Amino acid sequence: MSLAELLVARIRLDGPIGTYADAHGAGAPAESAIERAWHRLVEAFAVLGTAMIVVLMVIICADIVARNAMGASLPLVSEGGALLLVVLVALQLAATVRAGRLAGTEVIIEPLTAAFPRGGAVLCALFDLVGAVVFGTIAWASVHVLEKDLASAEFIGITGIATLPTWPFRLLILLGFAVAAIEFVVRVLSDLPRAFRGRP
Repeated sequence: MSLAELLVARIRLDGPIGTYADAHGAGAPAESAIERAWHRLVEAFAVLGTAMIVVLMVIICADIVARNAMGASLPLVSEGGALLLVVLVALQLAATVRAGRLAGTEVIIEPLTAAFPRGGAVLCALFDLVGAVVFGTIAWASVHVLEKDLASAEFIGITGIATLPTWPFRLLILLGFAVAAIEFVVRVLSDLPRAFRGRP
C-alpha cells in the first residue's frame, strides 16, 4: 500500500472524537455518489496538506545542512516556509471539521447532549453555522489577496537569485478555507434534521 493510500485510510478512520462529534451521531446512513465525491475531495486536500508537511520538512533539513556546510541559508526558505505552513493548515481544515476534531467546549456540550439531544444538536448546528461564516469570510478575503498578487505579479525571494510567485500559495489557501466553509455547511444540514427529530 502506498503512502497516499495509507494517509487516506487513516483519514477515513476518523471516528469522531469528543462530545461535539458524538452529538453529530455515529453510524451515518449510506452515502450518495455526491457525498462520496465530496468526501474524496476533502480527503484529497488532507493528503495534499500532509505532502506539504513532508516538503516543509525537507526544505528545513536542507537549509540546516546548507547553513552548516556553507554558512548561509538557502534562498526562499524563510518566505516559502511561512507560506507553506499556512497552506498545509488550510488544506487540512476541511478534514479536521469533518472528523469533528476542532476544539469544542465539552463541559457544556456533553451534559447538554446527554440530557437534551435536541438541544445538543441545535448547539452543534450553531457552532457549525458560525464556523461556516468565519471560514467563508476568510475565503472571501483571500480572493482579494489572490487578485492583488496576480495583478502585481507578487513574488518572494531575491530578484536575480531565486524568486517564486505567491499566487499558487494564495490559491491553495483560498481553496482550503472555501472547502472547510462548505464542509461546515454540510454539517449544518446534517445537524438540523437531528435537532427536529430530537435524537443525537
